[in-house]
Amino acid sequence: MPALLDELAWRGLLYDHTDRLADALAAGPVTGYCGFDPTADSLHVGSLIPVMGLLHLQQAGHRPVILVGGGTGLIGDPSGKSSERPLQSRDQIAANSAALRKQLERFLDFTGPHAALVRDNADWLGSLVLVDFLRDVGKHFSVNVMLAKDSVKSRLEAGISFTEFSYMLLQAYDFLELYRRDGVTLQLGGSDQWGNITAGIELIRRACAAEANGLVLPLVTTATGTKFGKTEAGAVWLDPARTSPYQFYQFWINSDDRDTGRYLRYFTLLPRDAITALDAEMAANPARRDAQQQLAFDVTARVHGEDAARTVAEVSRTLFGGGDPRTLSARALEVLAAEIPYAEVSRAESFDTLDLFCAVRMAPSKGAVRRLLEQGGLSVNGRKLPSTDRTIAAAEALPGGYFLLRKGSRDYALARLAG
Repeated sequence: MPALLDELAWRGLLYDHTDRLADALAAGPVTGYCGFDPTADSLHVGSLIPVMGLLHLQQAGHRPVILVGGGTGLIGDPSGKSSERPLQSRDQIAANSAALRKQLERFLDFTGPHAALVRDNADWLGSLVLVDFLRDVGKHFSVNVMLAKDSVKSRLEAGISFTEFSYMLLQAYDFLELYRRDGVTLQLGGSDQWGNITAGIELIRRACAAEANGLVLPLVTTATGTKFGKTEAGAVWLDPARTSPYQFYQFWINSDDRDTGRYLRYFTLLPRDAITALDAEMAANPARRDAQQQLAFDVTARVHGEDAARTVAEVSRTLFGGGDPRTLSARALEVLAAEIPYAEVSRAESFDTLDLFCAVRMAPSKGAVRRLLEQGGLSVNGRKLPSTDRTIAAAEALPGGYFLLRKGSRDYALARLAG
């Protein structure tokens, strides 16, 4: 089996592919693409599956092409949707396209013999002449066949506009255009894209008498059957302005044990022996959560950079792993201030414990704080406060003038000396 298919298969990423793909890969380097429609100004974690597909393609010695759908984004892909997408303005799609392109370029290598390429289908779809498109492309498609495709068939009862019905033709035309421009002979996508991919393969065969192939990756769900990448707060985005690196890290470190082994295979480049060892460690010592920590660090570093990953891992160890708050860096405390209740307090030589905990709203009144203190439920910078301790010295402040306050075992807040 060619290296790419072997790698994807053991990772559980090989959902399906065309019959001749193995022969094409064995014959020499191929150029393959995956498209990303800019329906939002950021990708989410579900988008990482096809991104990893392109990364494995490149690592196996082939050339990846990122296609940003600045043109198809104006139409909307009906695949996996139960109702019509709301149309976005051209300006919004253009802004989203620029944001997605910037995100995607972080994942691949743009140097060397297999340097990645980035294309935007607005460059060719925007100048298409309708009559020419219908004559040159539309004539190769049977409406009967299009109606049988899952992306269309699933929408027939609820209704589908001609706009979204035509999406398949536009995606097929993208494949043909990339074949002509860049020699692309492989399209990757999620399993819900199989119908669109095979339509492009057929168009290349009919229009150019050439062979092309398709490869689809699985759509991810959790062990509980819920949609991957969704939390109570909403989708988990790659844009740090939408989902902070700390929240991103927490999403991965909170992975269910039943999902973690799969996620290590899907979303990291760790080798087989390392993942197998983490599987064994998780089975033997599940409370340690070593596998989740490795998963969270690896994916966060890939998306947000190693410095950000180290910082949020430092914060997470302190809050949830029994780490010593006095070892936290000023940068880690700055990150933490954006994630938990925070207040600034005027500088003084010392502070009344009741006032400090009320300032960060950890209790509704001084009387409530007093009761917590008497019950031994309060800590400052990792030091448990005795019931008689009503004063906290400014000299106890952490780097940057911070005080990490804790109520109970996991309820945290930060106070910081102003100025």
